[in-house]
Amino acid sequence: MKLGIIGGSGLYSLPALAGARRRVVETPWGHPSDALLEGEIAGLSVVFLSRHGRGHQLSPAEINYRANVAALKAVGCEMLLSVSACGSFTDALPPGHVCLVDQFVDRTHGRRKSFFGDGLVVHASLADPVAEDLVDRLEAAANEAQIYHRRGGTYLAMEGPQFSTRAESLLHKAQGMDVVGMTGMPEAALAREAEMAYAMAAMVTDFDAWKDEAVSTAGVIETMHANAAKAQSLVEALCHRLVAEPLPMPSVQGWERALDAAIVTPRASWPREGAAHLRAIAPRFF
Repeated sequence: MKLGIIGGSGLYSLPALAGARRRVVETPWGHPSDALLEGEIAGLSVVFLSRHGRGHQLSPAEINYRANVAALKAVGCEMLLSVSACGSFTDALPPGHVCLVDQFVDRTHGRRKSFFGDGLVVHASLADPVAEDLVDRLEAAANEAQIYHRRGGTYLAMEGPQFSTRAESLLHKAQGMDVVGMTGMPEAALAREAEMAYAMAAMVTDFDAWKDEAVSTAGVIETMHANAAKAQSLVEALCHRLVAEPLPMPSVQGWERALDAAIVTPRASWPREGAAHLRAIAPRFF
């Protein structure tokens, strides 16, 4: 199986990637954030994509999430690891720790959140948005790399690019959110529609604004740089783990069959061009 990695703020490259070669990919939804970087880590085929592009030129709302996920699926990735910077709503997840997210609340707006529509209706289940078998290996990798982490947590996806007001931060904490970021959705939802195993390592950089201090860009960037080495170690350990213990197929959760009962529009009514585009992310059907 091939692992796709989308690196967020602070993770712009993978030095451990052997035989790295760049590959420009265009999808029916446009170009991804950057060229794909393909190679191997510990014998595992890995494809890396910088979410914000080289030079961090794309803000969260400017990212073409559909093209990013579709490009990785098109080159054969069945697994997708998201590495993202985030703020924390709990003392149990201080800066420098990692949250292995298992749930999402989407409060973004104006983003294209589905591959489907335009005459083809699909309702994919997102009740359990991460692949537990992939998170099992991610947790084992965090233990092996001796990275402080917590398994489980709800990720609040906010629109940005501004950080939260203090009132918003206090509200989100009171609502039981664990971490906050600007890119987790619709990425996780699109991975499910593309029938990929998805997991997120949310790297904590700050306490958002619910504590006395406000979030500062300088402080976030400083912690991001410190987190980068941890992210590299986590990725390498995960690749070793996946080689030693590949994901079971068929999976227990059935992420690779997410569209089996989700397509509502009868095949006879599928728009020809739209169905052709969807071959990039769901070749079993289209």
